[in-house]
Amino acid sequence: MIKPESLKKGDKIATISLSSGLAGDKEFRCRYEIGKKRLENLFGLKVVEMPNSLKGSKYLSNNPKARAEDMINAFKNKEIKAIFSNIGGDDTLRLLPYIDFDVIKNNPKIFMGYSDTTVNHFMCYKAGLTSYYGPSVLAEFAENVEMHDYTVKWIKKVLFNNKTIGEIESSNYWTSQMLPWENRENSKIKRELNKEKRGYELLQGEGVVKGELIGGCIEVLDWLRGTILWPDLEAWENKILFLETSEEKPTPIEIRRYLRSLDAIGIFERLNALIIAKPQAEKYYEEYKEEYLKVIRDEAKRDDLPIMYNMNFGHTAPMFILPYGVEAEIDCDNNKFRINEAGTSGL
Repeated sequence: MIKPESLKKGDKIATISLSSGLAGDKEFRCRYEIGKKRLENLFGLKVVEMPNSLKGSKYLSNNPKARAEDMINAFKNKEIKAIFSNIGGDDTLRLLPYIDFDVIKNNPKIFMGYSDTTVNHFMCYKAGLTSYYGPSVLAEFAENVEMHDYTVKWIKKVLFNNKTIGEIESSNYWTSQMLPWENRENSKIKRELNKEKRGYELLQGEGVVKGELIGGCIEVLDWLRGTILWPDLEAWENKILFLETSEEKPTPIEIRRYLRSLDAIGIFERLNALIIAKPQAEKYYEEYKEEYLKVIRDEAKRDDLPIMYNMNFGHTAPMFILPYGVEAEIDCDNNKFRINEAGTSGL
């Protein structure tokens, strides 16, 4: 995997709408502007909006090729050092016919987003480029009142230097409260924070287990099976799979089905470990744990496969960043998670 160069103040970064066009809709445009201002003022970056990114939901829904062109042109542009997704959605898969994987491979740069952006991460993965499962502009960068310190810390540590990332501790708090974005006054109201009572939970496993990171939103991964983006079975060997669930809060039965499909194609027999994000609003918190153990421990007969649960990535805030293809480790005996490499290359 090719690691892109780390960011520095003054770098140009592209904001891009690859699925939903909310960032360009008049009722949500103010939310985008807050995120843009944070990128500029808090991180010292210069924001370049890709030509189609703010044309709104109707246009972008009708023009997947335009969204794909924004992505490819952002990679081609030598002045742009990173590409940040404005928001996810459910439509990124329609970009696939228009993607030039050689352009991505030959123009390595930071690409970051989550949720439906899982599709774009697997485009980067197919091209051999390390990308970053992490904050989006409308959600985390435009967080009400101010960004979470925990999120800011990991953005700076992962994207702005080329030192080993190291141990990632659980956040002391979390929130899933949704204050409607279309109400501008809500941006002035800080979301209610919940004290973290559990921290990381080890569902099973022992010792220290290492592997390169791969994964994403479990619902979106289910859409990728059978496409050219789905890695060969050999690519899953000795990996640490990370999984999270969306704001749609799939039922435990749906989780069981997603996991069974992964088992049926031979994924679990090849993995070294799994890490699982906190479910949004902690809905189905205990039920999800039961499903992971039912399928992996009981059905797949992998009672030796370490599973760490309740981690801070995905659809709860705050969040850390996971770089694809980079070695991480789970220390089961001490309930710790760390990333053993730098996320980026040197300047």
